[in-house]
Amino acid sequence: MERIGFIGASGLMGHGIARNLQAKGHPLAITVRKQRDRVADLLAAGATECPSPKALAEASDIVLLCVTGSPQVEELVGGADGVLAGARAGLVIVDTSTSEPDSTARLRAAAAAKGASFVDAPLGRTPVDAEAGRLNVMVGASAEDFARLRPVLQRFAENVLHVGGPGAGHTIKLLNNFIVQATCNAMAEAFAVGQRAGVDLKQLIALMSVGPANSGLLQIMAKTLDGDVAGMKFAIDNARKDVRYYTHLAEGLAVPTVLGEAVHQSLALASALGFGAKFVPSLVEVQERLSGARILPR
Repeated sequence: MERIGFIGASGLMGHGIARNLQAKGHPLAITVRKQRDRVADLLAAGATECPSPKALAEASDIVLLCVTGSPQVEELVGGADGVLAGARAGLVIVDTSTSEPDSTARLRAAAAAKGASFVDAPLGRTPVDAEAGRLNVMVGASAEDFARLRPVLQRFAENVLHVGGPGAGHTIKLLNNFIVQATCNAMAEAFAVGQRAGVDLKQLIALMSVGPANSGLLQIMAKTLDGDVAGMKFAIDNARKDVRYYTHLAEGLAVPTVLGEAVHQSLALASALGFGAKFVPSLVEVQERLSGARILPR
C-alpha cells in the first residue's frame, strides 16, 4: 500500500478523504496547522503527524493536498519548507483543491525538475460524500500517473474520471463550477423577480421539475423556499474564488466571458454584503436584501 501524506485533513472535504484512505489500509501521515480536534480520530487511529510539508513528503509515496486554492497550494508545495523541498524521484503530488491551471503548470514544472509528478485531481460532491467515500474526482494526468493513482483515488471516490492530460482536471473543474454558480445565481434572481411579481414560487419549481430544466441544483435551490439554505455546503466566498479563476483562464485564452464576469460580480457583491461565509443557497438571502423580496419563510 502506498504511503499517503495528506495536507488539509482538518477541512470539510479533507477529513473524509484522509479517513477513508486510512481506514482502507494506507499508512497515513498528516500535517496539522489548526483545528486539531478535527484530526484527533486520525491520530488516534495511527496517523503520523509531520512537522512540515517537507517532512511529510520525505515520509510519503504520494502527497495529497486539499486546501482552499492556488495561494495555499503554492505556499505548501513551493515554500521554503514545502513539499518540493522534500521531494524525490517517484513522488506523486496530487492537488485535489480547485486551483488555477497556470499555477498548476508552474508547480508541475518545478516537481518535474525533482523527478516528481504533480497531478491535478479536483473534487466534486459534498463533505457528506467525502466521509462516505463517494466523491467524484476529475484527474488531469499522464496515463502512467493515472494508472498508479486510480486505486488510491478509488478509496474515497465513487467516480474517478481521467479527463485528460496534466492540467485538464483543474480546467474542467472551473468550467463545471462556473456553470453551477451561473445556475444558482439565475435561480436566486428569478425567485426575487417572481416573488415581487406576486407568483407562487413553488409553482415555478413544480413546472421546472417536470421539464428539461430539472436538476439537482434546482432541487437544492428549491429547498430555500422552505427555509433550507444549507443544501449545498459550499461557501459563497469559495464560489467567488472559483469563478474568478474561471474568468482568469478565459482571459488568458482571449475568450470573452460576459456571463462569467456577471456571475463573478454577483458573488463579489454577495461577499461585500457580508454573506461570503454563508453557503451558496444564501444567494436567495442576498436577493432579498437587494430587491426587498420576501422569499424565505418567516
